[in-house]
Amino acid sequence: MSVTKETVIDKLKTIKGPDFEGDIVSLGLVSDIFIASNKVFFSITVPAARAQELEPLRAAAERAVRSMPGVEGAVVALTAEKKGGGMEAAPPPRPAAPKPQPRPAPQAPASRSQGKRGVPGIKSIIAIASGKGGVGKSTTAVNLALGLAANGLKVGILDADIYGPSMPRLLNIHGRPGTADGKVLIPMENYGVKVMSMGFLVDEETPMIWRGPMVMSALTQMLREVQWGELDVLVVDMPPGTGDAQLTMAQQVPLAGAVIVSTPQDLALIDARKGLNMFKKVDVPLLGIVENMSYFLAPDTGKRYDIFGHGGARREAERLGVAFLGEVPLTMNIRETSDAGTPVVVAEPDGPQAKVYREIAARAWERLREESSASEAATPAIIFE
Repeated sequence: MSVTKETVIDKLKTIKGPDFEGDIVSLGLVSDIFIASNKVFFSITVPAARAQELEPLRAAAERAVRSMPGVEGAVVALTAEKKGGGMEAAPPPRPAAPKPQPRPAPQAPASRSQGKRGVPGIKSIIAIASGKGGVGKSTTAVNLALGLAANGLKVGILDADIYGPSMPRLLNIHGRPGTADGKVLIPMENYGVKVMSMGFLVDEETPMIWRGPMVMSALTQMLREVQWGELDVLVVDMPPGTGDAQLTMAQQVPLAGAVIVSTPQDLALIDARKGLNMFKKVDVPLLGIVENMSYFLAPDTGKRYDIFGHGGARREAERLGVAFLGEVPLTMNIRETSDAGTPVVVAEPDGPQAKVYREIAARAWERLREESSASEAATPAIIFE
């Protein structure tokens, strides 16, 4: 049975708020409904001051839609705005009867993972990020992931760029992911790497016109409602920039570390600093910087040209006290193999470019182990006498 916007709207008309008359549809709280592969996406607009209080309303709407015949999944987000449509006229919530206040529990010492729920089966999650687009972040992410796999690790990739997913094309994967028991998605796979991307759920040319909360809900589902199995590392290809989606992802996902991708020129390095500072503010370890498009090798003569300058990322890493993971040249075969869906690490595994990516992957993995050891050493021991 196919799912339509009309049937979803009819179902949502049965959802009423906890303290006002009328349903969420008639009150104008439901956004445009997006349906892809029998998965339903929409948001509910509520006043910012009542967003936390009305979380049960969101959950009730999601349960109602998930229960519909033919619906394989639902992502429902609360969009908190100062003007909440019909909600502004709703009466204030009834005051709850006072409850005895429990004695506060002792506060645990702060840690990097505090408040961040891990993903079963995944040992470490690494973010590949950039301060801006156009620096080859996704190409670096996929080749780094394949480099980790070539070095003997079990690897997955989460394509977190909702608006511009690249992994289906970069890894030459087509079709839709299956489901296990109709509840969780089964990741797609190629070249020995498991992959999940919004590009598998919607057509390549479909524009994603979503608000921030819906993006985060989709990312959460692709991370936590996927049957990843046992992985040594999940590589997350982050969206470019340092906006709300990137910051929220860094705050909510238990990232073991982040790799920043930049090109050598000053403008890209300015934006790379923003990415570095974002991860520092949310206490995510910085594994290092990769200088992409570091230099150009002419395919006919082998002559080297520093088109974007050279060494800027290395100098920036030294200035900031961050590890420099390596420099990737700008070559025709990296571009051609990426466009063909056969990244250079698998297309030319014995070539010099594949060697560069494997070495960067090995350095990143070593940095991850160093950070993990440092975090364990910083954890206070509890001794019973």
